[in-house]
Amino acid sequence: MTTRPNAPFRIGDRVRGVSYVAPERRRREQPEEFEGVVVQIGSGYAGVDANHAFVWVRLKNGTERQSLVCDTELLAPADPAEVEA
Repeated sequence: MTTRPNAPFRIGDRVRGVSYVAPERRRREQPEEFEGVVVQIGSGYAGVDANHAFVWVRLKNGTERQSLVCDTELLAPADPAEVEA
């Protein structure tokens, strides 16, 4: 049995990065820098490595951004007490 490495982020971590825009949408939408709290981690597809996995981040204004894990950096780890609540 092979084990997968742990995700680089946890739900509730504060991160910053650059939003992902699919190639077909780049004529109408540009990537943007963001900072917020991780609300979902994963590619959504089995077998996708971390370079292509996504993270979803909720911004202060309540909107969310999608980013590649490799384009996102940890600012502050989640407080375990807040994540469990």
